[in-house]
Amino acid sequence: MVVNLSLYLVTDSTPAILGSRDLCHVVEEALKGGVTIVQYRDKTSDTGVLIEIAKKLHNITRKYNVPLIINDRVDVALASGAEGVHLGQDDMDIRAAKEILGNDKIIGISASCVEDAVKAVQEGADYLGIGTVFATPTKTNTKSIIGTAGVKTILDTLSRLDRQVATVAIGGINTTNVHRVIYQSAAPAKSLDGVAIVSAIVAAENPKAVAEKLNGLIATPPSFAMKPLAPRNNEVEALLADVPKVVQQVVTVHPLVHNMINYVVANFAANVALAAGISPIMSQYGDEAKDLSVHNGALVINMGTLTSSSISEYLKAISAYNSNGNPVVFDPVGAGATHIRRDAVKTLLAGGYFSLIKGNEREIKEVFQRSGGESQRGVDSGPSTISDNAKATLVRDLARRERNLVLLTGPVDYLSDGNRVITIANGHELLGRATGTGCAVGTITGAYLVASSSDDKLLAVLAGLLMYEIAAENAAADKDRVRGPGTFLPVFLDEIYAIWEKSSKGDHSWFTGRAKIQSINV
Repeated sequence: MVVNLSLYLVTDSTPAILGSRDLCHVVEEALKGGVTIVQYRDKTSDTGVLIEIAKKLHNITRKYNVPLIINDRVDVALASGAEGVHLGQDDMDIRAAKEILGNDKIIGISASCVEDAVKAVQEGADYLGIGTVFATPTKTNTKSIIGTAGVKTILDTLSRLDRQVATVAIGGINTTNVHRVIYQSAAPAKSLDGVAIVSAIVAAENPKAVAEKLNGLIATPPSFAMKPLAPRNNEVEALLADVPKVVQQVVTVHPLVHNMINYVVANFAANVALAAGISPIMSQYGDEAKDLSVHNGALVINMGTLTSSSISEYLKAISAYNSNGNPVVFDPVGAGATHIRRDAVKTLLAGGYFSLIKGNEREIKEVFQRSGGESQRGVDSGPSTISDNAKATLVRDLARRERNLVLLTGPVDYLSDGNRVITIANGHELLGRATGTGCAVGTITGAYLVASSSDDKLLAVLAGLLMYEIAAENAAADKDRVRGPGTFLPVFLDEIYAIWEKSSKGDHSWFTGRAKIQSINV
């Protein structure tokens, strides 16, 4: 049986979700809104009640030519004439279910890891429900929360099997994150066939309207979607040829950047922005983001100053900027320093999409969860613990996982969009001797992501980074005025402004022959 799994409704009859409403009415309204398959899930009612409600639901779903699936209970599926059953890992095995129901019935299986998914496919499952993606009140006894990265890992493995089955993701999916779930979970050769929705529809005041909105979101790509380019034979030359154009666009556009940045560096980051022709807003108040995000600016989340209220404010802002398709830059300052910061990183990654993740080696390793429990001392980078090739692989793999850009900063920077890896050896050691110079990179790259008209977002970040680091080289070379970090900073601001001034006149001599970049194959 060919089944459309695109909008899969899973019911919940608990008072906390359904309330006092009639389940059959809720399901019919959702069907009017475009739900393509319904699963009746009730873990507490007696068998007689389950069969009675299942028959009522089946009468409704048949009117809309939509299959009804029964959760766990093969006996209820048989008695109600439902089109299939959905089984968990601890329920009846697939072969036994098919013997009872017949081979023409749909058998779905829950899978939260690669091993369970592969086993289900090999045993004959018709589709898989993969999750739990995000924490949810309807699934309090989950084995694990796997996130979009976990879904992608399972899909990637399934794509290489001889037998292919359909898949849906489940767990905490709603109108605010469905775009991101579909986009970020996609493996190179296999994407989700749909999403399973529970409380977002069942608990809604208007299930029909929510279903319609979800259908619209499912059918359209997210506005923040990035299209990484395949590596070119002349990659370095092609990138360098376009850098001045991007700098010129920043001069023309005068982009706005909303900085939710730590208070230690806020003043310096704002001054860097102004010197570079960028309009900075320094606001930690997430409720402002809804109004600010309509001005086609970027958001920078810098978690250097983390408080008990920071995360909720960050999440409000991320949601607003994601909704408008605006770039969001994440600087996970000190990500591995404390368990609170490690938890904050996980929460933020689960709560929104980041166009660019930038950080030093230890921060990027923590985001990728490759640190093996390695503790970060403070927010500074510290000595490198991995090889150059490992750094290149790290940024590439994280960018592939998140479907975004990743920038690992250090004496040599590593930038990747998941396909290409570029190293940048510009800059000066004095950048590491003054607070705020690393954090301000977030402001610069956010502005360049906004201003660039190119589909190549790696180019935009590269252009901003080169402008910034060449300005640092120019400042450090001014031996008459610069004697150390204290005198370096004001001259550095002057040199950023000097590049802006030259670029505003179409003079790109500041860039000629200065870039130290390489394309790395990993």
